[in-house]
Amino acid sequence: MALDLLHSAETPFYWVGAFTTTSFLLWLLYKLITGIRIWVIGNGDLLSPKLGKWAVVTGATDGIGKSYAEELARRGFALMLISRSQERLDDVSQSLKSMYKVETKTIAVDFGGADIYPKIEAGLEGLEIGVLVNNVGISYSYPEFYLNIPDLENFITTMINVNITSVCHMTRLVLPRMVQRSKGVILNISSASGMYPVPLLTVYSASKAFVDFFSRGLHTEYKCKGIIIQSVLPFFVATKMTKIRKPTLDKPTPDRYVAAEVQTVGLEDQTNGYFPHAFMGWWSAVFAPIQLVLYLGARMNKAQRGGYLRRRKLR
Repeated sequence: MALDLLHSAETPFYWVGAFTTTSFLLWLLYKLITGIRIWVIGNGDLLSPKLGKWAVVTGATDGIGKSYAEELARRGFALMLISRSQERLDDVSQSLKSMYKVETKTIAVDFGGADIYPKIEAGLEGLEIGVLVNNVGISYSYPEFYLNIPDLENFITTMINVNITSVCHMTRLVLPRMVQRSKGVILNISSASGMYPVPLLTVYSASKAFVDFFSRGLHTEYKCKGIIIQSVLPFFVATKMTKIRKPTLDKPTPDRYVAAEVQTVGLEDQTNGYFPHAFMGWWSAVFAPIQLVLYLGARMNKAQRGGYLRRRKLR
């Protein structure tokens, strides 16, 4: 009797196992093909002046923003550069004109203020904008507990204005004309810090989570209009803001990062932008429990905080 039951159960178990194995292999094949499509083939010439003559880059005088400006100029876009220092804007502008023979314009504003957008709107008037890179951003001077942040009230206002308000308002200014033409790309530079809460960088992490959620929601709203809105979440890149001086495979130069990231536009709505970063993002999402991420983040930032405060006392 028991033997008959065992034999009768063999067939269903066989088919369940076969279905599970086949589904897993098909999933692996899909992931492999998708990975090759994104990280090997790329999007070709999707980012070209066919989208619109002008590209607008905020925070364009250093780091990732400057690298985006150079990459887009190399692709033939005229550049509208927006940042705080007119002197540094002029330097980048002249460099782009000399190297890539493209037209450039500049707008000098401090994104820490809330009254700058009429000036930006006037500067963008009449431009056929194909690409907007919302890159401007600020972080902490050093990791710190929330209530111990120096000049906390102004810190909160400035962080929100630069990291959040700028993305909303720049999108408000540029998106309507993209919708009219049924084409355009908006790249919102978030951060891997927006993928999880990061203790002692809590306000920065939360602001970058906003950028990610805003981008993904807006992409769903406007993709039917022919608009691509991408959330870009880099891990560490060797820039002045991260204070990383020596690039490595997992901490690339801004140029290397941007060259990889632009190939993902139109292929990923949310991207880490660079294959080693994509692997790190996948690994942490699949294998790292959130409590472990919080613990390790707090431990690392407490150590950095302690080192910073000790060095400041020695000065």
